[in-house]
Amino acid sequence: MELKQSIQQKAKSYSEKFIQIRRHLHANPELSYQEFETSQFVQKQLQEMGISFQILATTGILAIIKGINPDSRVIALRADMDALQIIEENEVSYASKNEGVMHACGHDVHTTILLGAAQILNELKDEWEGTIKLLFQPGEEKNPGGASYMIRDGALENPKPSGIIALHVHPGLDFGKLSFRKGRVMASADEIYMTIKGKGGHAAAPQLTADTILIASHLIVSLQQIISRNNNPLSPSVLSICSIQGGNTTNVIPTEVKLKGTFRAMDEAWRFKAHELIRKQAKGLVESMGAELDLIIDVGYPTVDNDPSFTEENWQLANQYMGIENVQETEIRMGAEDFGFYTQKIPGCFFRLGVRNEEKGIVHNVHTPQFNIDERAIQIGMGIMAWLGTQSGH
Repeated sequence: MELKQSIQQKAKSYSEKFIQIRRHLHANPELSYQEFETSQFVQKQLQEMGISFQILATTGILAIIKGINPDSRVIALRADMDALQIIEENEVSYASKNEGVMHACGHDVHTTILLGAAQILNELKDEWEGTIKLLFQPGEEKNPGGASYMIRDGALENPKPSGIIALHVHPGLDFGKLSFRKGRVMASADEIYMTIKGKGGHAAAPQLTADTILIASHLIVSLQQIISRNNNPLSPSVLSICSIQGGNTTNVIPTEVKLKGTFRAMDEAWRFKAHELIRKQAKGLVESMGAELDLIIDVGYPTVDNDPSFTEENWQLANQYMGIENVQETEIRMGAEDFGFYTQKIPGCFFRLGVRNEEKGIVHNVHTPQFNIDERAIQIGMGIMAWLGTQSGH
């Protein structure tokens, strides 16, 4: 039996086992950099498979599987493990047991799929060449990104992979489909924290205060002009202020208002130019209205850049595994992913796994309380990751 058929057969035979693993992970989510029980669970699964591993980045895991001629090629496969601070609203038997924490971005699925691929790869290691490194990564959802810690701790060294591959669930794509894109595919992401400080006082005597609420409203509107008037409109960029906190009654102008937001860009040069414009404009406006400003721009993830030739290779391999009619081009997204740190170091391929099923009502986006997947996608994910791991980089 040829390797592709062997992988497909094993993915099918193990699908129920790994659906149960996914449900366990989904029911026991942990926040970024707190994935202690998740890490222990993954380690236990790898031990039972007889796969050697080491701990990186506190809760991260680097496992290695060697095939025939292990020095001939090295490929890395990556999955993230952390969950989000969201209250789950799904009425399923495996709903989150940790109040206020939910696997609302599918990282439980990613971890499950990589474990499934690991079992397949390990059982077939006499049928493929090279070495495959498996990266189970913490903290994708929170700056500075677990990928940066995995890289710091040597995940891409000794031996260095020629490329790295990851998938992400896509609730906008039907079950049974994959999507790829060459080149820049996701935006950079930076966090903005602003505190406006001024003389508060009675709301009936605003002339004796620096009205921090009014200043904040002007600032929010003003910052949008940085995007609309300075950025090339053909290059996507987004600035969203997502939190405003200040005051607690109807007749007192507060001494302090806090704003939080995110800045996204598809151009790294514009990204850092925009940081300077934000600093200059925010400081000038706030001070001109009689208040002071504390501003922090927490530089986060870079853009995700899929290496064109490496992605083309994996795209063609996906066509072979899935059938060309089930593989399409994915859209550019202003969402961010710390996979971008890996693509700064080695060629990367970040692709999408369809999990949508309208008949079953599985249509909700990631980062929502109702997010879920068509679990049949796990079988596809396990198989395609194993297949790409054995074939790419030759």
